[in-house]
Amino acid sequence: MSTTPSTKPPRSSSGWREPMVWLVVAGPVSVILASIVTVVLTLRHPDPPLVLGTGSEQAADEAPALAARNHAATGVPGASR
Repeated sequence: MSTTPSTKPPRSSSGWREPMVWLVVAGPVSVILASIVTVVLTLRHPDPPLVLGTGSEQAADEAPALAARNHAATGVPGASR
């Protein structure tokens, strides 16, 4: 009689029971949730257009930047006028 060791095939377990799978999935899921939170916050609390002060050299220097910022915030060209 030959005595060969009986080897059972490894027990297959579900992939979701492995801790490494949750570490791999947690990264992209957290980025998606953070993106959703960011979009909701930007839609609920938009930045108001800035009003350009008059009579100041500094205000004249900042005019192009403020016009671009207001255009980006409101979508209306020349919103600072």
